Amino acid sequence: MYLTKFSDSGKKDTRSGFGAALLELGKRNPNVVALCADLTGSLKMDAFQKAFPERFFQVGIAEANMMGIAAGLTIGGKIPFTGTFANFSTGRVFDQIRQSIAYSHKNVKICASHAGLTLGEDGATHQILEDIGLMKMLPGMTVINPCDYNQTYLATLAIAEHQGPVYLRFGRPAVPNFTSLTDTFQIGKAIHLHKGNDVSLFCTGHLVWKSIVAADALEKEGISVDVWNIHTIKPLDVEVILQSVKQTGCVVSAEEHQKNGGLGDSIAQILAEHYPAPMEYVAVNDAFGESGTPDELMAKYGLDVPDIIKAVKKVIQKK
Repeated sequence: MYLTKFSDSGKKDTRSGFGAALLELGKRNPNVVALCADLTGSLKMDAFQKAFPERFFQVGIAEANMMGIAAGLTIGGKIPFTGTFANFSTGRVFDQIRQSIAYSHKNVKICASHAGLTLGEDGATHQILEDIGLMKMLPGMTVINPCDYNQTYLATLAIAEHQGPVYLRFGRPAVPNFTSLTDTFQIGKAIHLHKGNDVSLFCTGHLVWKSIVAADALEKEGISVDVWNIHTIKPLDVEVILQSVKQTGCVVSAEEHQKNGGLGDSIAQILAEHYPAPMEYVAVNDAFGESGTPDELMAKYGLDVPDIIKAVKKVIQKK
């Protein structure tokens, strides 16, 4: 069963996976530099700062300036990693990213912590749920949303080798750490977690573990779930999505993001163009967040295990 194959090795926050990998990159590549907007500890960038002070730039609460500096550093061959909360990494600086980074295809790695509802008590002003949509619409922007500490570590290493702008999204809370540091992480290639025939379940970020738990419960009820970890939202792995849906005939997407503009939207476009099929979304439905614990908010906004189970059963009835 699922939970014997994927076991939680202990809860760890994904932002720490980013921080550990950034330190490793500093050791491997002298061209890697880091910039932070007054949130060094929150982004877990302090180890890099201490090890490589000459390659770390604290720009203060000036996120737009940080993006401009990062774009300029690429001209000299540097690989800048910017760090702040997801809200300030995207919504606050969209113009600077569009004009100075995406338009000229600068090699900037926009690394964003505290994404989604699981930021928790800080509330709606900090819980951006639109960031994936903002970033995936920019031409040439790669968008990655890993699921746990280990995958965030591997993703951070991978984006340093990728030429071009990247948006890397991760979170604040400690979540189950169930992947392995020996796994292969390839940008744009989905990871198959379980083979099933009744429904395709495409999940990303913090919803991957919840999807595994939901699929395990569904298997016990005789519902066979084809589960995929979509860590890269752009470029999307179109081939595996179509292959899975042609086998199962229906789809559920699960993400900690607005229904509009997220992973589900991208999958729906693929289905509309190539293989129309019934689909259900597990996502925030046109609402802002609020203050609360991560668990409370995930349950209230319909992003928990029971919501995934409900969506699966509903979409199967549409086949």
